[in-house]
Amino acid sequence: MSDEKNLSDDLNEMLGDAKEGAKKAADKAGEFAKEAKEKASEFADEAKESAKEFTEGAKETFEKASGDNKKILAGVLAILLGAFGVHKFILGYNKEGIIMLVITLILGVVTCGIAASAMGIVSLIEGIVYLTKSDEEFYNTYQVGKRPWF
Repeated sequence: MSDEKNLSDDLNEMLGDAKEGAKKAADKAGEFAKEAKEKASEFADEAKESAKEFTEGAKETFEKASGDNKKILAGVLAILLGAFGVHKFILGYNKEGIIMLVITLILGVVTCGIAASAMGIVSLIEGIVYLTKSDEEFYNTYQVGKRPWF
C-alpha cells in the first residue's frame, strides 16, 4: 500500500507541476498576445497615417495637373476623334459636342461625307489650337471662360 501511496503522491506532484507549467505557459501566451495586439495597433495607426499622407499628396497632384491633363486629352482627342465631338464632351461643352456628333453622323450621310469632313477639319484646327496654348491660357479660355469654339 505504501507503494500505491507513493505512486499516488508522485502522480499528484506531477499533476501539480503540469498545472503550474500550464499556468506559466498561459501567462506567457497572454503577454505575447498583448504585445502583438499593441504592435498591430501601432502598425494600423502608421498605415492610416501613410494612407492619409498619400491621399493628400494625390489630391494636390491631381489639382495641379487637372488643367494640363484636360488640355492634352482634349487636344489629342480633337485631332483623333474630333469629328464626333469627343473633345467637347471632355471640356464639358455637351451642347456643342452633340452638334458636332449630329453633323458628322446625320449630315455626313446626307452630304456623302462632306459635312463629316468639315467637322474633321474644324476639330483638327481646335486640337492644334488647344495644344499650342499655354496651360494657363487654355485653362482661362476654355475651362474658366467657357469659350466653346476655337
